[in-house]
Amino acid sequence: MILTIDQDRLLSEIDALASFSDAESPAVTRIVFTPTDLKARAWMRARCEAARLTVRQDAVGNVFACWSGSDAQAPVVGTGSHIDAIPNAGKYDGVVGVLGGLEAIRALQRSGFRPRQPIELLIFTAEEPTRFGIGCLGSRLLAGTLSPEAAGQLKDKDGATIDEVRRSARCEGELESVKLPTGYYRAFIELHIEQGPLLERQQIPLGIVTKIAAPASLRIAIEGSGGHAGAVLMPDRRDALCAAAEMVLAIESSARSSGAIDTVATVGICEVFPGAVNSIPSRVRLSVDIRDTDLQRRDRVMRTIETACHSIAIERQVSIDFDLLNADAPADCAPAIVEALSESCRKHELSFLPMISRAYHDSLFMARIAPVAMLFIPCRNGYSHRPDEFASPEDIVRGTLVLAETLAALSK
Repeated sequence: MILTIDQDRLLSEIDALASFSDAESPAVTRIVFTPTDLKARAWMRARCEAARLTVRQDAVGNVFACWSGSDAQAPVVGTGSHIDAIPNAGKYDGVVGVLGGLEAIRALQRSGFRPRQPIELLIFTAEEPTRFGIGCLGSRLLAGTLSPEAAGQLKDKDGATIDEVRRSARCEGELESVKLPTGYYRAFIELHIEQGPLLERQQIPLGIVTKIAAPASLRIAIEGSGGHAGAVLMPDRRDALCAAAEMVLAIESSARSSGAIDTVATVGICEVFPGAVNSIPSRVRLSVDIRDTDLQRRDRVMRTIETACHSIAIERQVSIDFDLLNADAPADCAPAIVEALSESCRKHELSFLPMISRAYHDSLFMARIAPVAMLFIPCRNGYSHRPDEFASPEDIVRGTLVLAETLAALSK
């Protein structure tokens, strides 16, 4: 079997998909189920059908494009990622795994390879949390880690429910039907840009992920007392923003003092009310992201944060409310798939780095129902989720080649 990757077509398709955007190039904005996203989905479906894949869509919009194997009863070997993009993003996040996955299948077809087990490209719905406030919506439902009832309560910023939005996008059926049956996948591999700087810094072309860190997401509401910035004296103040500032530093300190480099905490949103220069802030909302590869360590950090923030609330005489949005468990990648990826790298004389994914991906949730692994390619400066996100053609082709080789090995 001689595998060749059509670099020109693959890069052209990445550029073409980037043109489906609500932001001006080079930025990409593609929010799930918007008209722009629906056009991109239709374009992707056409590419899959042109590759003679059988395409179906489930009730939440996950798209499955299957290359049938000779054993119709065999479990599926899967690959894929997502095509939705946060506002002002780049064109490689998720897309490399989708279009690279499609090209890997086409490369196998051109080589004359015939799989025994089906090989399937999966395009996940709403990996990004932009519209409904929760990441990996499609894969959570596939894995059953998010119940249909809980998903049905999700709304976007305009108050539209997930059911209203998906049905307007012609995603038919009930959310209960999305969960995959036990044993559906024999293996699942996600090709992705690293979204970090390690591969580039060490000049290693490929990373094979052994663990995927998991997030916990909090919303913290601080209620103080407002007033005129000139008239309320300092001893009388209950400034919600000052309390929030101390909380932000306490959150940072809790992560730094965990004893592990894999613990990270971020306050990504700070909403201040009323937001006037001459008015004391009376209300603040913080959105917090805490991640680790070790569940117990992450949860200890969360308890430390909660204790510190309650102490600040007492000292500052403000009230505080914690809302835990999600607290997902980390995942270990399957040793057999890690070894298959490693063997593919060795076969093509490509060096690789065993590594941890500190960003989480749909594979985190697929790991609940299938053996998974991830394959990383470098991205320039580690930049992602911004318009200057970049992966070189050579790295994209290398990743696609190793993916194709591994899909073949696992589907024989």
